[in-house]
Amino acid sequence: MDTAAKSKLGARQWVAFALLCAIWGSTWMAISVVVRDVPPFHACALRFLLATVLMGGALAVRRRPLPRDRASWKVMLVLGVTMIATPYALIFWAEQYVASSMTAVIYSLAPLLVALLTPLMSHRKVPRRAVFAMVLGVGGIAVIFETGLRASTRALVGGFTILLAVLVTSWAIHYAKKRAHDLDPLLSTGVQHAVGTVALFGLSVAFERHATYHWTAPSIAALFFLGVIGSALAFAVYYWLLKQMEPYKISSLNLVTPLIAIAEGALLLGEPVPLIMIIASLVVLGAVASVLRAPREKAFSLRDAAG
Repeated sequence: MDTAAKSKLGARQWVAFALLCAIWGSTWMAISVVVRDVPPFHACALRFLLATVLMGGALAVRRRPLPRDRASWKVMLVLGVTMIATPYALIFWAEQYVASSMTAVIYSLAPLLVALLTPLMSHRKVPRRAVFAMVLGVGGIAVIFETGLRASTRALVGGFTILLAVLVTSWAIHYAKKRAHDLDPLLSTGVQHAVGTVALFGLSVAFERHATYHWTAPSIAALFFLGVIGSALAFAVYYWLLKQMEPYKISSLNLVTPLIAIAEGALLLGEPVPLIMIIASLVVLGAVASVLRAPREKAFSLRDAAG
């Protein structure tokens, strides 16, 4: 099969990509609801504990054997820290001060960071068309939330915290693509969630020992959505899709999630959607489509960017 054929997505890949966009586009609001009532590290740990139990049950039913080689365990442990524990601890903490839609906006920088890391970590080039499309998409996101950039000191600190989470995740995506390709998606995801759960409960014990908890129906519902749909289901689909897509392509779903946040705000909260937001949203969707369809030839590298 030639390179151009490999870069094309089939119907199942498109459906999986759209499903991830819908799920992870909704998790930002769910996180915001949970951290209003529950300390962030504890809430995050409960999310992944629930997902771990569900995936552990599925693995037991399917009788999947655990890997016996040290290399596989090392990969899963590293990803448990860099794909789960670290970025989500930062995100849950930050959403105490940053709106869920704004969090999604900042996270939309992930495709660009993944693309910039591609030549360094994967020793492969990113198509010039894909890089330009991602820059255009991020510009569209900036237009959508221009008024939201006027933030308080706490919100700015939260914004930088989210940026750090994006950087860690971008590194982890490349690591997973390179090291976790042969691991069973469900098994790998389950172990990573277990590692993340332990680390997050440790953070909660260390920093939230005297915090107050106010469990409400909305926070419980949001937590179950995050654990069952946003973690157990979504990460299994994600790792299946990562085996078949370039990291910079799959990371472009982060350009769509702010649009989901806009739609939820309009439909669930009655927030107005001005014409400029609609136009910018169409620009972003066009940029994502261009990234996903970009061929591997005519590639762009960091050397090209340096002129």
